Amino acid sequence: MAGRLALITGGNGGIGTAVVRQLAADGYRVVTTCLDAEAERIDAWRQQLREEGVEVDYVVCNVADFASCQKMAEEVEQTYGPVDVLVNLAGITRDTFLHKMGAEDWDAVLDVNLDSVFNVTRQIVPGMRDRGFGRIVNVSSVNGQTGQFGQANYSAAKAGMHGFTMALAKENARKGIAVNTVSPGYVNTSMTAAIPDDIREQIIAQIPAGRMAEVEEVARVIRFLVADENGYITGANIPVNGGLFCSF
Repeated sequence: MAGRLALITGGNGGIGTAVVRQLAADGYRVVTTCLDAEAERIDAWRQQLREEGVEVDYVVCNVADFASCQKMAEEVEQTYGPVDVLVNLAGITRDTFLHKMGAEDWDAVLDVNLDSVFNVTRQIVPGMRDRGFGRIVNVSSVNGQTGQFGQANYSAAKAGMHGFTMALAKENARKGIAVNTVSPGYVNTSMTAAIPDDIREQIIAQIPAGRMAEVEEVARVIRFLVADENGYITGANIPVNGGLFCSF
């Protein structure tokens, strides 16, 4: 486990930062992707983590573009070595009811949230197969399981992500590659902090646990799934939603 290279797409967000901290603490070398280093203030983010004793590198990549992902994968391998762990975390929202949704809002969400999973994983999985080891975690959402008002695009993308997980898990199980999905519910991030208090209270009232998740709770599940010892768990969808949606 120590010294393995972990690539996280969109790792500078709330959940992503927690995953970076967790994997770095476990001895992984961590690289994240970003679309625009200056706009996303990546250097300031890295400096803050460095002050905590967490080292993370980054590579610029448009995960919605296949050619950009090819270039990114080549750069990562040449600079840091082969990727042992891949966490597909990049995502956006463009919420509106379907009868008001433009094609650009549908395309943008499917491109970043679902096509990116193919674009990035396609570059990484051949090397994992050659080496006989790999861990892939695709971060979906409870709304991919339940649907959500105003999120036909997002819910479709997140549901599709788990279909991808199941197929990839079956294709690669004999190659030592475990592929799983994590589906968080509502998580305490800057995004949910911006929700008006009355709406936030309504959301929490629906959650049996009576609160939103902390980002560390999601990161710990990802940490568990990518461990060397967990090769027999594959094709699963692990909920982290406080009981908001239960299934078997």
